[in-house]
Amino acid sequence: MAASGTIDQRRADGTLRHLITLEGLGADEIEALLARAQHYARGLDQSAARSEPLRGVTIANLFTEPSTRTRVSFELAGRRLGADVVNIELQLSSRAKGESMLDTIYTLEALHFVVFVIREAEPGVLAQVAAHVGPKVSVLSAGEAHLSHPTQGLLDALTVRQHKGSIAAQTIAIVGDIRHSRVARSAYQAFHALGARALRLVGPAALLPAPHEFAGCERFETLEEGLEGADVVMILRIQKERFAANEIPDAQQYFARYGLTAARLSRAHPDAIVMHPQPMNRGIEIASDVADGPQSVIRQQVSNGVAVRMAVLEAVAGAAAA
Repeated sequence: MAASGTIDQRRADGTLRHLITLEGLGADEIEALLARAQHYARGLDQSAARSEPLRGVTIANLFTEPSTRTRVSFELAGRRLGADVVNIELQLSSRAKGESMLDTIYTLEALHFVVFVIREAEPGVLAQVAAHVGPKVSVLSAGEAHLSHPTQGLLDALTVRQHKGSIAAQTIAIVGDIRHSRVARSAYQAFHALGARALRLVGPAALLPAPHEFAGCERFETLEEGLEGADVVMILRIQKERFAANEIPDAQQYFARYGLTAARLSRAHPDAIVMHPQPMNRGIEIASDVADGPQSVIRQQVSNGVAVRMAVLEAVAGAAAA
């Protein structure tokens, strides 16, 4: 199947129609989405933002992989914008009887769904769907294989901006299983487009990406060295589901070398922030006192997920509600 980046994500007038990848989006486009997301962002002690620009729009959330944060935040984002949102369990639908993804989409199009939010384990499915839907239909990625998770990349960028201001001034260390991480790829695309001062990839050689990926990043196999002076530390989960059973790293050994502890975090800049896309494996990737500590912004990342997905849904589906 086609790679995720081969589909044209824009309408003829240049506005965003699909969001399957951040690759190819310019800094101005990303900044505009972040600015709109900031409009919807709320503190943890504030009431949720609500508006109704998508009244009359029907959204389908189709997830072929497990999800908590992404699925719930897409559902909340759509409902808080006034849309009708339907969650479809593909494992329980006709897909389980052998129906193709495209036939599922065609059925839902006939029911006047105009936005499809899809999480898919197989690369290329989202591009295939986007290439075959009607001209008024939009496709949004909620995570594609190991390739991309664009709204996660945007919410990570928004979180950094909220705490650090300009991303261009930051040294950002991405730590852990980067080779198998769609989160890392989309975060890199966002941070790179916004001109981060330095991007570092930190992890064991077996978990670092192929040499041709992540152009311009420094690579470190020693955590202490990779964290030195960093302004942002992004910890990643080991993607056990993408390993053969006999290849999964030993948890204790991994934590001994690459787990983020308070002592190791002290190598970073004193006001460095700690991020994690979750779910977290405490005591493997990160110590609990760091995950829950004063430098952690992990809960804010979750909250920002709704704001970012509101901004993206509004951008791609606003015309359908007009």
